[in-house]
Amino acid sequence: MQVSLRLDSDCLRAFHLLLLRRLAALADVEVRVDARPGGSGVPGSIAALFQLETVIHGLPSDGLAKRLPLSALASYSTPPPAAPDLVIDLCGDVRPEGTRVWRVTYDGAAGEAALLASILDGRTPLASIEENGAVVAEGRLGTEYGGIALAAFQDMLARTASLIVAAVTGAARGALPVLPEMVDGRAAPSLPSAGRLGVRAGKALARRIVQKIYHLCYNAPHWKVGWRETGGKDLFDLRAHPASGWQELPDDGSRFYADPFPILHQGQVTLFVEDYIHRLGRAIISAVPFGPAGPIGRPEPVLDLPYHLSYPFVFERDGEVWMVPESCANRTVDLYRATAFPGGWVKEATLLSDIVASDATLVEHGGRWWLFATVREGGGAFSDELHLWSAPDFRGPWTPHPKNPVLIDIASARPAGRMVQRGGQLLRPVQDCRRGYGAALGIARVTHLDLNGMEQLVETILTPGPLWSGRKLHTLNEAGGLEFIDGSAIAPRWKQKRRPWLT
Repeated sequence: MQVSLRLDSDCLRAFHLLLLRRLAALADVEVRVDARPGGSGVPGSIAALFQLETVIHGLPSDGLAKRLPLSALASYSTPPPAAPDLVIDLCGDVRPEGTRVWRVTYDGAAGEAALLASILDGRTPLASIEENGAVVAEGRLGTEYGGIALAAFQDMLARTASLIVAAVTGAARGALPVLPEMVDGRAAPSLPSAGRLGVRAGKALARRIVQKIYHLCYNAPHWKVGWRETGGKDLFDLRAHPASGWQELPDDGSRFYADPFPILHQGQVTLFVEDYIHRLGRAIISAVPFGPAGPIGRPEPVLDLPYHLSYPFVFERDGEVWMVPESCANRTVDLYRATAFPGGWVKEATLLSDIVASDATLVEHGGRWWLFATVREGGGAFSDELHLWSAPDFRGPWTPHPKNPVLIDIASARPAGRMVQRGGQLLRPVQDCRRGYGAALGIARVTHLDLNGMEQLVETILTPGPLWSGRKLHTLNEAGGLEFIDGSAIAPRWKQKRRPWLT
């Protein structure tokens, strides 16, 4: 297939080179570039804002937003065919005239200025690829760096590349389902004036100074775990916070607990958590037994490796207890077995390697095992690109889904806990990160899952509030009549208690 990529020659970026390389690497695809002035660039005031953010936030200068000379595309600059099989239009100025044209838009408008306008307006941009008004592929783009325009811009450019490549390979889905909340009916934003950008730059600098002061006074980020007895009604049933609220798993301020995964084993509920030690700047996996009155003691370390661990996905199978902790810092997804429960963990297999995969979640469905995880592919966010793998056994071998990525959606891609069966339906907790990482918890119903694809409908979105304070809510799990969530907390350094096991 001959593909022509329409670019604006006045604002070539490293993103365009990445996209060209990814397209050229596809089998049976020959790609050429149509680079002419298109008037889709951004004003110099945006470049000044980017420079300021690079300095105050210590961002690398060679990201996907880096400007490139036209010569960088020399290997793709031979004249495109007179009648290519497909034109991918990033500028919005190509007329079909007998040729297939895919127009890439952000919230309905083409060009990088439209993407930046959405970012600066605080939106979650909806990226669409359309052909003659019909949606070919769609994705909600995300970032873990809300408030930093350059970082968000680069994350979303990376995911735009993923969406385009998925569309070319036929893996991409069409229009995304509407989320269960009011649709933003505001008109598409425009880029702010130079004066307004100057005000924003000043605020960004002031905010960074405040952050520095805050980190001198508080351990941040800091998370907390909530728990309660379900009484037979969990959040999958209630679709709301329980009227009784949540009790909190205490910490001493020098560490936090997050990603709660309970398991009922031999009549005892044991809670596994990410145990993040602020002094070390990384987490280990710890565990604590639970009774109806709460934790019996404090979480004790059970798995400590030289790299960061989190999301301790534990399950029982074949008379053994297994764990798949997140280890994206090691670029692996590994399977462990307990030899002295809740400890004695030994690695049994590496399920996936050379991959930045977050929150791997396993489920048995339709006679196969499935592994869900978000993947940071070609840069970009950690939470908006969902990949699947399947296997005849949880030990593997795991085969990538032919439709990967099966979903690009910052509102519902990233796993948030175990999947459960209710009334013959598969329900999936998901993270809604539109307002920041881990900001809200969604409950999605999986309507289709096989080797042809995965479809889901987000039915409920739960946010923090009077019954669960803080600004975050991002994990949900239950075992033995005890239910657990987690979210954000404040940990003043001056109230931190010293513990002998920390020295």
